[in-house]
Amino acid sequence: VCLIEKYRRCGFSKVWFASAFKGATGVNQSLTLIGHHLKNHLQWLKVASNSPTDVLEGIALTGWQRYDHFSVLCELLPVAIPSLAVCLQALKNGGYSEKIKENVEKLLGMSNLETETFMR
Repeated sequence: VCLIEKYRRCGFSKVWFASAFKGATGVNQSLTLIGHHLKNHLQWLKVASNSPTDVLEGIALTGWQRYDHFSVLCELLPVAIPSLAVCLQALKNGGYSEKIKENVEKLLGMSNLETETFMR
């Protein structure tokens, strides 16, 4: 929040936050650990709630595909769709609960959405 105040003093009246729903956990990562990304989004929600209400313009969700142009692709989009759904619902609802988890499972047609282990 102090950093946001520094930006405001420099003339930036609005800021965007950014977070990732996939990637960002390792160049050789094949599967998405949903819990890692969910926790990050929940932390950004805390930052947003402690920030002045007129400053935050929005949050950008990123999905890292590779670490550089010479690397192989990591965490392809199809395996990361559950993470995207969880992260979007957490941001939309201002948090994550068992009810939200059940809603995501229903939307994705899944019977058991694992957030703390790798989906198989």
